[in-house]
Amino acid sequence: MKILLAPNALKGSCAAGAAAHALARGVRRAAPGAELVAVPVADGGDGLLELALEVLGARRVPVRVTGPRFAPVEAALAWVPERRLALIEMALASGLALVPEVERNPLHATTRGTGELIRAALDLGAETLLVGIGGSATTDGGIGMASALGYRFLDAAGREVPPTGAGLTAITRIDASGADPRLARVNIQAVCDVDNPLTGPRGAAAVYGPQKGASPDQVVLLEAGLTHLANLVAQTLEVRATVSLCGQEPWGEEGPWTMEGALGDAAPPGEEGPPGGEERRGGKEAPGREHALDPRCLHDRPGAGAAGGLGFGLRAFCGARLRPGAELVLEMLDFDRHLPGADLVLTAEGRLDGQTLAGKAPALVAARARQAGIPCVVLAGSLEPDLPGLADLGITAALSLCPGPLSLADAMARAEELLAATAEQVVRIFLAGRQPPAGLRPPSP
Repeated sequence: MKILLAPNALKGSCAAGAAAHALARGVRRAAPGAELVAVPVADGGDGLLELALEVLGARRVPVRVTGPRFAPVEAALAWVPERRLALIEMALASGLALVPEVERNPLHATTRGTGELIRAALDLGAETLLVGIGGSATTDGGIGMASALGYRFLDAAGREVPPTGAGLTAITRIDASGADPRLARVNIQAVCDVDNPLTGPRGAAAVYGPQKGASPDQVVLLEAGLTHLANLVAQTLEVRATVSLCGQEPWGEEGPWTMEGALGDAAPPGEEGPPGGEERRGGKEAPGREHALDPRCLHDRPGAGAAGGLGFGLRAFCGARLRPGAELVLEMLDFDRHLPGADLVLTAEGRLDGQTLAGKAPALVAARARQAGIPCVVLAGSLEPDLPGLADLGITAALSLCPGPLSLADAMARAEELLAATAEQVVRIFLAGRQPPAGLRPPSP
């Protein structure tokens, strides 16, 4: 019997690799002779760097950066020199896991460290950057990131505002004169794990602000700040992209997208634009359906609200393209190659909810398993009640990891233990369905 183990990270509890090891321990207790294939997955947010190190043979480059609360943190990027490719995981510089729970407040958190990682990648000579955005402590619309790359956000007196969510409403002018000129010559792909817009009821503040410690009043302030930023960008910046009309192209369809396009060799500066026909500021216009994207529409683009508006900031200030991350990761892992011969697929997630079904890694794992005719079970720390369409997506069953009432802190601390225990029971039930234990078989006639 072959079982494929493809968990996502359980944010704040354990990485995807640790989750796969925990699942394996549980499965071994129920089926010692099973062939286990571990393929940890990611949405393009948390876990992207470790996957790059394992799958692409990238080199880990340590970088000391500004943390989300401005204290220095030790982060890293993944570097593939032969491809001039750098992979950045913003959570390592600006992530929620870096902030103690009692100190979490997105009004005073910054993405500056993420910008410092981008600058370090440019210093290495990167021509292509994949930036995984997810798991952030921030809701600053990306102004912290942009300030590390030479942008200045000024108040009415001409002073720089704090590069945080609290500083957004004070901005009266965006000065791009000092922006790093290398941004015009690099292909940046922002790898998102959600499709939320910047503002509105599904926006960065309303949906994710409370998860980062924002009170209802603070959510209102953050929403006002992000709206103000979007209006300023619409007035002062021009962005060009291969899109047709404002808001009319589906998520992930801004132009041709393949793993080869994302991870291949970048063109020499000035010879052609990045894959998909985009023009960088100061670069030569690339061939294709090229025309101005109305900057008033940037806040509505799918993924603009990712990582507290960092998706919007990368798009507006760095010319990045926003891409759904789970598909990219599964391609990077050559996931489909592991499916033939599998009898069961197990995946895992911190919480199974509508966001998962909208395209996070466990949903794509289940869909690929369904296409191959293999049952897939999702193990999750918590389950949103009455989720529709699980079976249609390929999720045979979804189970909570919690065996009884547990505090969130206790459940998170015991995540690996609970993953192992639940995986053991899932496999025992699966085996019982295939062949009842001897003591339960009906007597022979």
